[in-house]
Amino acid sequence: MAWRGSTDAKDRIFAALVYLLPLLEAYRFSVSLLRVIPFLSIIYVPLQPLLTLYLGFPFAGIIIFFALFLGVVRNERIKHFIRFNAMQAILIDILLVLCGLVDRFIMGGISSFLPLISETFSNVVFLATLAACFYAIVRSILGKYAEIPTISQAAYSQVR
Repeated sequence: MAWRGSTDAKDRIFAALVYLLPLLEAYRFSVSLLRVIPFLSIIYVPLQPLLTLYLGFPFAGIIIFFALFLGVVRNERIKHFIRFNAMQAILIDILLVLCGLVDRFIMGGISSFLPLISETFSNVVFLATLAACFYAIVRSILGKYAEIPTISQAAYSQVR
């Protein structure tokens, strides 16, 4: 990963905030795990107003996606650090949308007779997203690039 310039506190905060998009999208996968481990719901307590808006507005995800992609990632006046993190958050969100399609069409049919497989799939997707986002948020706040295998390489190739 090529390092480009230094980052100040404002850049670090903006770079960390973009990971709210995949965290909000991952909420759909958290239902079964939060029933078993209710302590994990503390993660979404500060995000509750945003979560209510995000889930209540049908096209919020796609609007935020295009706003980030066209307004941040493709805007070369914005620092590379912020653009890279925005692209990485977008890629995580795309993976979550694809996992949602798998969950709806494939796991939906399986869940009627093997609910354990569907719940395990949702739990793995949620925990992987949580881990990736928290890792990326911490690294962004520290002013460092978060290296998530494959996703970081794809993000870097989009934000040259």
